[in-house]
Amino acid sequence: MKKLVYIISITAALFSTSCKDWLDLPSQSDFDSSNIFENVSRVEMALLGAYTSTFNNELYYQFGMGTDECFSTEGETNSKNQVSNYVYNPATSPSSTYTAMFSGVEQVNVIIRNIPLMTNVAESEKTKLNMLLGEAYAIRAKNMLNVVRYFGDVPYPKIPVIEADSYSSSRVSRDTIMDGCIEDLQKAITLLPWKSESGVSSERITKNVAYGLLARTALYAAGYSLRWDLNSYSPGSVQLARRADTQRIQQLYQIARDACEEVVKRGENDLIDYETVFRDLINGRYNRESMLEYGQLGLDRNEAQVGYTNGIFAHQNSFYGKAQPAMAVLPTYYFDFKEGDSRRDVAISNYAITADNLHQMNTYANNTIGKFRVNWKSEKGPAVNKRDINWIELRYSDILLMYAEAENELNQAPTATAKQMLEKVRLRAFKGDAGKIGTTPGSYQEFKNAIIEERKLELGFEGWRRTDLIRWGILFEKLTETKQQVLDLAGKKGRFANVDLYRAYKKTPATTFNDPLVACAYISFKTAPTATERTQLQNEGYTILEMHSNVAAFFANALTPTATWVTNLYRGLEKNKVELFPLSTKTIDDNPGLRGQQHPLY
Repeated sequence: MKKLVYIISITAALFSTSCKDWLDLPSQSDFDSSNIFENVSRVEMALLGAYTSTFNNELYYQFGMGTDECFSTEGETNSKNQVSNYVYNPATSPSSTYTAMFSGVEQVNVIIRNIPLMTNVAESEKTKLNMLLGEAYAIRAKNMLNVVRYFGDVPYPKIPVIEADSYSSSRVSRDTIMDGCIEDLQKAITLLPWKSESGVSSERITKNVAYGLLARTALYAAGYSLRWDLNSYSPGSVQLARRADTQRIQQLYQIARDACEEVVKRGENDLIDYETVFRDLINGRYNRESMLEYGQLGLDRNEAQVGYTNGIFAHQNSFYGKAQPAMAVLPTYYFDFKEGDSRRDVAISNYAITADNLHQMNTYANNTIGKFRVNWKSEKGPAVNKRDINWIELRYSDILLMYAEAENELNQAPTATAKQMLEKVRLRAFKGDAGKIGTTPGSYQEFKNAIIEERKLELGFEGWRRTDLIRWGILFEKLTETKQQVLDLAGKKGRFANVDLYRAYKKTPATTFNDPLVACAYISFKTAPTATERTQLQNEGYTILEMHSNVAAFFANALTPTATWVTNLYRGLEKNKVELFPLSTKTIDDNPGLRGQQHPLY
């Protein structure tokens, strides 16, 4: 093997039965490629280093807002607020995900290049080495999908940088990249063991996960994306479109469908109680639904900041310490859930934690993300912004919804299998009550609409909504519709004409870990309570909250049609432009091969 120095720059971990056994990296002199590939345990160390470059918190933060579920609570001049409202340019375009993903790709390219050159491997270790190679292929595909879904056509390195003819690289068609990702995942599937046979936790990729990533990648590859002529870069060539090869699109839906079927047939994964999914996640417990998580532990491995930026509000003087969300629940999202849907009060926290350790109910404008709430933990964690909460990357419910979607696309109508997959997800949402799930649509478009809606309800705040809307080709239309709904709710019009104007609730103590409270109970008022009602309620210990007011522990802004945060919602939205980010100025400056290849409308 060629002697090349490949230093892994991020702390790696050696996983046994749990991915929580984080170890310090050996000295740099111990880690050049000639000795990494001397034995399987060193290769595993290198691979685990690559896992640290498979996630960046932009994926749920900047990229997770600006949807029909979530908005930024930062001021209008804040860069995160601007990204969430489609106000960006090359000077302000986010680049952390781009950089992190390509760092991970380079690391696994070295592994993919060198594992086949290892000759002194005992027969007993070949299965393990194949697993590591499979993980490397899957990581490359996973990272490239994350780059393509936000930046489109990008460089596509498949060999280590040191072996390339040039250190600069140009854009490659996203269709070529996505097809390459599919090939990588298909290779990975042949090399990886099933989860039950792997001996690893849900923080590593197994055959189950690779099938899920394959389905996800195939659906993105078959869907819409913002495209332009890669020869001319003409602004007039920019359009939201699918790839031209319709036969390949059908093949991609078949790949997605078959991949999901394999996971379902295997029977290792299943749906569990929705609340339990996230209580387990918050407390580091694995279950059959959570298929892939990005691990967090300790002060050095908590860069995701899950539960701080994207959680509930907890005052710094509270029992739980400070949690300061910079993203909140779009007010209309609460009303998208049907009554009795158990997911609503898990996904959306209708309370905050005050300085005097009380649960204080939120108004419509300041509900926060409930899936990662710090009061559900069994302890505080290492720091207020480092809570040891993993990021969830793939759940079994997503497999079922992708299965249903692919079946519908392949047959241009929902098959019995498609309906069954969707109904499984809905039945879980309504605690098994079939009478509450409604009638499953029978036509292609109605079923597709149901899938679009169900993914919003099931996977809210998990980082997929923005690019899901883009791959369906409906981002502009959906957000235009959503803004009007926010205005209607603010003005108490349309389907929101009869919402609660006031709610009466009792503040309760928030002084225990594993807090059992899911949502504050309340009494509804469609009109203002009378003086007599107010007196009686207050005597009984109730607090009366005007639901459109600015009375809040966090984001104290009223919900009115003229409120700045309402009028500025999605203010930069332009169809056939904002569906992809421009490359940052620094990204192009650092790579001469990208000069002259900026997004044509920027």
